[in-house]
Amino acid sequence: MKLYRAIAAVIVWAALIGQYGLMIQGKPPAEVAVLTVNFFSYFTILVNLMAALALTLPLLAPEGVGRWWSRPAVRGGITAFIAVVMVTYHFLLRGIWDPQGLQKVVDYTLHYVDPVIVILDWLLFAPKRLLKWRDAAAWLIVPAVYGVWVLIYGAIGGFYPYPFLDVVKLGYPGVAISMVALLAFFLFAGLLVVGLDRVMGRSERQTA
Repeated sequence: MKLYRAIAAVIVWAALIGQYGLMIQGKPPAEVAVLTVNFFSYFTILVNLMAALALTLPLLAPEGVGRWWSRPAVRGGITAFIAVVMVTYHFLLRGIWDPQGLQKVVDYTLHYVDPVIVILDWLLFAPKRLLKWRDAAAWLIVPAVYGVWVLIYGAIGGFYPYPFLDVVKLGYPGVAISMVALLAFFLFAGLLVVGLDRVMGRSERQTA
């Protein structure tokens, strides 16, 4: 388990650092600060960062901050979030741009490789039957707060990270519909994770 998570952490961190490097490459210092805020305004980046911390800190500080990142509710939530990232990218975003070269490698790692790594980690190594149905509702706080941030930052700087959250093109009513649909999807993913947790936990007890 530790070896798997160490390798997984390296992959996730490499993708994050690679994406940031590509974003600011060749940009003047005056633009780097704005681009950095834009970088962390992508839900994909935030969730991959959560995954990187959840994979790394329990290895480096198991009795310290790593203990919080090892909590079943934290790891379960990250699993649900990154599953939504993968599915949303595949069906809604993959066709709107065509990255090439290293950008394509990094992009596919963030949206496909990292999610699979995190989901497998949760399926194989996370202790089961410790999640509660209410966790799925509590996890909605993260995408809800993120949505508020996108609206505030977009209103200030005019940057919207995703087309379905673009107020300029869709207006606030259109974005509100998108956000409700996304929250429903997050809830579904959360309930699926909790359901799998309970089913797998029951199976482990029966085979023990």
